[in-house]
Amino acid sequence: MRLRVLIAGISVALIQGCATPPAAEQQPETATTAAASPAPSESPARAAPAKPVAQPAPATPPATAQGTQPPPFDAERSSVGPRPPVALIDRTTPPQDLWQRMRQGFAMQDLDNALVREKMAYYAARPEYLQRMFDRSRMYLYHIVEELEKRGMPTELALLPMVESAFNPMAYSRAHASGLWQFIPGTGKRFELKQNWWYDGRRDIVDSTNAALDYLQYLYEMHGDWQLALASYNWGENAVARAIAKNKSAGKPGDYAHLTMPLETRHYIPKLQALKNIINNPEPLGIVLDPIPNQPYFATYTKLRDIDVQLAAKLADMSVDQFMALNPGFSRPLIRASVTPRIVLPADKVDTFHENLQKLDEKSAVSWTTYAPKRGDTLESIAKKHGMTVSHLKEVNGIPPRSRSLPSLMVVPANRHTAVAMTRLPIMYAPPIPITYRRIYHTVKPGETLASIARRYGVQLDDIKRLNPKGAVVGQHVTMEVRAKSKAKGKPKTAPKGKPKKNVG
Repeated sequence: MRLRVLIAGISVALIQGCATPPAAEQQPETATTAAASPAPSESPARAAPAKPVAQPAPATPPATAQGTQPPPFDAERSSVGPRPPVALIDRTTPPQDLWQRMRQGFAMQDLDNALVREKMAYYAARPEYLQRMFDRSRMYLYHIVEELEKRGMPTELALLPMVESAFNPMAYSRAHASGLWQFIPGTGKRFELKQNWWYDGRRDIVDSTNAALDYLQYLYEMHGDWQLALASYNWGENAVARAIAKNKSAGKPGDYAHLTMPLETRHYIPKLQALKNIINNPEPLGIVLDPIPNQPYFATYTKLRDIDVQLAAKLADMSVDQFMALNPGFSRPLIRASVTPRIVLPADKVDTFHENLQKLDEKSAVSWTTYAPKRGDTLESIAKKHGMTVSHLKEVNGIPPRSRSLPSLMVVPANRHTAVAMTRLPIMYAPPIPITYRRIYHTVKPGETLASIARRYGVQLDDIKRLNPKGAVVGQHVTMEVRAKSKAKGKPKTAPKGKPKKNVG
């Protein structure tokens, strides 16, 4: 009996001992748990205090159930509060300022050297020059940035026209480079920029931008490096390729920094980097960068017919200067729709132009006509005949001021009385591509018309009608003026692949 009572007592003692865990196995309370009031079922000995109090570690920690002792906790106890919110950039909302949009797309490797600092100082010392460039760029930058982003290209390339032309679409170099992106005639043709007596695509804002980005993309794919691509754009891709090959054969690096290159090319990329630095952080230099709305400045209009430049500007409620700033590709005061069926207008002027054009009598849209000089004609006689001054006649026909020669085709006022009312047009800041024409004859076959013959020979229907007022008579000759081929001396050369205004070396 005593044995059964003794065994029962030992069992109860063992059960009670198991119900209370050893002190070494109790986990520390968190700040949240420590701050909470103890539950009614908890014993006062287990309830945590309202504020955590650091207790000194016992000299001899109690033994664990496994008989080992944990290392003493000698770190400072502290509460863990909520983390501060992290500031995030909202990429889903486009910035209102185009400059900021451009900054977000900067992706080219930065160049940091003495030349860059020199160029930054140069620009900072000329705030009026910078402001003129910024003011000109407002019309074109949105379109360029938009096109760069579509192609996934670095947006600092939108600043390249500042280096090339100071954003003057009429800029013209001694090497016959023209437009915002400074294409020479050969490279312009290579990238399908039309160049004729009426129109020069190298100055066209939309066409030249597409061609320039095509070329830059091609150069980057060639080198895999934007600095080498830009050097090729300025110096010529063949010249850069030869410089790289020369360095590699000499055991030298083939990157931009180690190439031997002309002084202009050496300064070219630092200029772009300096402008990028200024745009990125203008305040330390005391430069005020007025915001540019992040929205399209212009739109294209394609339902065009032959019209005077002066009248087109009037229909769009614009000055001629403003119109030509967006349409600098036109080389004559008359827009030929068959040659250039598109014009560029401010986005808020397109509807106005369309409505006014629909109301216009087609016969009153053109006050200029073409004229083929005859034997015995002189500049003075032609000008007098059409009620113009010789200087005005030269200007609208791209004849150099000191030249006395007559081109084979000219534009003159259609009516002597309208010549007096014509204002001087801000065109031809850049001289036209010199083009000569020759007369050819075609024997009319059954079923042919002047229109079909014009299409066959690539001439303007109006011009062929002027020379053949009787129309197309079977068996008779039709007279046409076609562009004469230039006489090449020696072996024909391949169109230069280098940067538009530079030699390819």
